[in-house]
Amino acid sequence: MYSKVSSETLLRDGRRESTVSTLYLSPSNIETGQQIICKASNKAVPNGKETSVMIDIQHLPLVNLSVEPQPVLEGNLVKFHCSAKANPPVTLYRWAKGGSIIKDVSGDTYEVLVDHSFFTEPVSCEVTNSLGSTNISRNVDVYFGPRMAAEPQSLQVDLGSDAVFNCAWTGNPSLTIVWMKRGSGVVLSNENLLTLKSVRQEDAGKYVCRAVVPRVGAGEKEVSLTVNGPPTISSTQTQQALHGEKGQIKCFIRSTPPPDRIAWSWKETVLESGTSGRYTVETVNTDEGVISTLTMSNIVPADFQTIYNCTAWNSFGSDTEIIRLKEQESLPVAVIIGIAVGAFVAFIVLMGTIGAFCCTRSQRNLKGVVSAKNDIRVEIVHKDHNAARENEEHNSMKQLMVSVERGEFQQESALKQLEVLQEEEKEYQHIKDPTNGYYSVNTFKEHHTPTAGNQTTEVPTDCTTTANASCWAWAAVPSSSVSGSSSVAR
Repeated sequence: MYSKVSSETLLRDGRRESTVSTLYLSPSNIETGQQIICKASNKAVPNGKETSVMIDIQHLPLVNLSVEPQPVLEGNLVKFHCSAKANPPVTLYRWAKGGSIIKDVSGDTYEVLVDHSFFTEPVSCEVTNSLGSTNISRNVDVYFGPRMAAEPQSLQVDLGSDAVFNCAWTGNPSLTIVWMKRGSGVVLSNENLLTLKSVRQEDAGKYVCRAVVPRVGAGEKEVSLTVNGPPTISSTQTQQALHGEKGQIKCFIRSTPPPDRIAWSWKETVLESGTSGRYTVETVNTDEGVISTLTMSNIVPADFQTIYNCTAWNSFGSDTEIIRLKEQESLPVAVIIGIAVGAFVAFIVLMGTIGAFCCTRSQRNLKGVVSAKNDIRVEIVHKDHNAARENEEHNSMKQLMVSVERGEFQQESALKQLEVLQEEEKEYQHIKDPTNGYYSVNTFKEHHTPTAGNQTTEVPTDCTTTANASCWAWAAVPSSSVSGSSSVAR
């Protein structure tokens, strides 16, 4: 904003006058280094005269603080930049966080890995020149998971009174709070406070305050509620023991405050601790409660007919439980059945394994026989060798027959072996003739007299002699069917 004030004064000669003009302006409207011109004119000097002045505006630093990036996830790098205009020039930069000076940083830039504290503790930049200092600060929009602000405390209250838990969390972005009882999926509250009205024994237990920051993280805190009241006994009403052996029955007691007294009673006997005859009482404290055990030596039949009473007392009242003793079988029927079933299954598995092994071995033997049968092949020989071949075969036949007549082979073994071979031949009649039927190759057939129209030559195909057995086989080949003679070999 500008304003001008002028004043005129008549000089002593009465003919001239003096004029003074004053210009008022705000330094914010101009910048340093600008010129201001003052110009005066009258009728005598229409063009007038002028003068100028250079403006030098001095001021405190004008500061701007930028933060990049924003928002940012906790643990990431953030850059602070402090830009300033000042006349006289800037002489000092100073950084602080939450009011505490940050050492080792002196320039106009500050880089740091941010945590949740930057969300609540602003970073400030102070710029100084000869006229003074200007300070500016900024918070960082840091995203971070839930952090406990007010930790809830475990409570112990009397039966029928109220229980109030307080749980406070901080997080960014906004978080959700859920109160639940451990082991239950029921939401009891979405506020910092959880109030339980007129608590009962079943309200005792663990409670969880859970906070969730969407897409960032979650946290929880567990507290306990203890309800002062009469003892509660939870034990198996029928317990077992072996006749003639030492037996025990147990009584489990939950009690807050702890029980002042625990007693076992049966027939005319009451025993709180120690030993009385065959009976001994022992009490053990655990995290969950108190276990009282009544031990009986040398169980007799009368013990199985007796009713045992376990009773506990504290300042709020008492509870009692009736327990009976049942005779335990030496070896439960269920165990016997289980053993029998297991043995039967094991037997079935064993027999199946043996059967599979035998089948596998049999198949391998059959494969060996088939392989041997497939080894039969036909050899074609030229005519000029036919006579020599027939003579050789005839001599072999004669030697074989002579050996049989002289008893060099045991007849019984030979016949049995021949029967076995004949049976195998029947089983594998499906084996294809390697000559596609051109030659009639028949093994294990009896010798027969050739006819005039179909001259045949009998050739031994194989003969293997062992100490106790003999074998032979014949192959009949029609000599008139081919230009040369043939022999069959295995």
